[in-house]
Amino acid sequence: MSAQRLPSKLDQLKTMTAVVADTGDMEAIRAFTPTDATTNPTLILKAAQLKAYEPLVNEAIVWGRSHHRLTSEVADRLAINFGEELTKIVPGRVSTEVDADLSFDVEGTVAKGRAIIAEYERRGVGRDRILIKIAATWEGARAAEILQREGIDCNMTLVFSLAQAVACADAGAFLISPFVGRILDWHVKAQGKSFTAETDPGVLSVRQIYDYFKAHGVSTVIMGASFRNKAEIEALAGCDRLTISPQLLDELARDDGGLEQRLTPHIPPDRIPAKLDLDEKTFRFMLNEDAMATEKLAEGIRVFGGDLRALRELVSQRLLAAADGEFASL
Repeated sequence: MSAQRLPSKLDQLKTMTAVVADTGDMEAIRAFTPTDATTNPTLILKAAQLKAYEPLVNEAIVWGRSHHRLTSEVADRLAINFGEELTKIVPGRVSTEVDADLSFDVEGTVAKGRAIIAEYERRGVGRDRILIKIAATWEGARAAEILQREGIDCNMTLVFSLAQAVACADAGAFLISPFVGRILDWHVKAQGKSFTAETDPGVLSVRQIYDYFKAHGVSTVIMGASFRNKAEIEALAGCDRLTISPQLLDELARDDGGLEQRLTPHIPPDRIPAKLDLDEKTFRFMLNEDAMATEKLAEGIRVFGGDLRALRELVSQRLLAAADGEFASL
C-alpha cells in the first residue's frame, strides 16, 4: 500500500498563515487562490505591458483623454483598474500604493489615500476590501495615523527594522510589510557570505517583530514580504500573512514535504523584547543607527519612485498615441 501524499507545502502554509499574492498578474492569482493580493508600481508596470491586460490600460487612457486628465491621474486610475479586478478574484484585501514621491509628505499621502478610497467606493468596492500602501517613514506613520482614524486601513511597506515596525504599530496601522529578501541582500553584500534560513537576517528580523507584537499585545498584522527563496517562507510559517511571488508560490505548490509551523503567538518569557517608547527624535536616531534599514528604505523609495515615473511615461506615450487616433500595442 503506497504512502499517503501530504498536501503541498502551499496548502499546508495556508492552514497557518494567510497567503497573499505579490503580483499584478491575475492569472497567477487565480492559479494559487491566495487570500489577498498586493501591488506596487513595479508590479503594475510589468502587468500593464502584458497583452491580457490591455483593456484595463485602454480604459484609463480613454478616460484620461475624454476628461482632460493629467498623466499622474491616469496612472492612478490604471492602478485602481488593476486593484478593482483583483478584488473580483481574491476574497480578502487588495493593497494599492500611494506615490513614492509622497513618502515624506503627510498631507499629500493623506489626500492621496482618501482619493484612492473614494474612487474604489465610487466603483462599489468597500474600504474593507482595500489597504492603502504607504512607505514606513516617520511621515508615512503620521499619515497612516490620520487615515486609520477615518476607517481607512493602511499597509506600511518597506519595513526593515523594529523601530519602523513599532512606529507604524503605534500609529494604529492595520498591517506592516517587513522586506525579508532585501534585508538578506544587504547583509550578503556587506558581509560577503551566505546564510541559512535559520541565520537569514531577514527571517530573524521578522521573527523579532513578531515576538514584539505578540508579547506586547499589538494588533497590527505582520506580513512578511520580498522573499528570495522558498526556505525563507518555510522559516516564517505561522506569521500572520506572507506575500509571495508567483514563482515561489509555484515552488511551494509542487513540494509535498512536511511544513512545520515556526511562529506562534505564545512567546516564552526569555524572548519578550523590551518595549520601545518612540517619539520622532528617537525613531530617527534608531533608524540612523541601523545602516541596513536606512539604506534599504531610501533605496526602496527610489526604486518605487523610478518605476512610478516609468509607469507615468508609459501612460504618457499611450495618451499621445490616443491623440493621434491609434492604440498601439504595449
